[in-house]
Amino acid sequence: QVQLVQSGGGLVQAGGSLRLSCAASGRTFSSYAMGWFRQAPGKEREFVATISYNGRFTDYSDSVKGRFTISRDNAKNTVYLQMNSLKPEDTDVYYCAADSRRHTGTKIPGGYDYWGQGTQVTVSS
Repeated sequence: QVQLVQSGGGLVQAGGSLRLSCAASGRTFSSYAMGWFRQAPGKEREFVATISYNGRFTDYSDSVKGRFTISRDNAKNTVYLQMNSLKPEDTDVYYCAADSRRHTGTKIPGGYDYWGQGTQVTVSS
């Protein structure tokens, strides 16, 4: 069993930056692909970014490419999402996720086994 505990998030003005963190329990974190998703009320969970188990492969949604950076520190069992040049449309609840079955992450929420508790990101205009 893997537990993911998220931190970071909050309220920021448009153009600002935030960093989300997701700390994982367990000794097998370094073998899992990780992802970040976001979800607005009444909408489906949307892919944001994914990173392979060793950090060598990353992928982003078109809406965040060039502004967000996903990274991981396997020694700390933590994955990060650095969000720069934030826009009001980035306002959502953000979730981290772990995929125990693949080394390279997928964009599909159903491909992930474990989820963090979610953290609110609000960008004011």
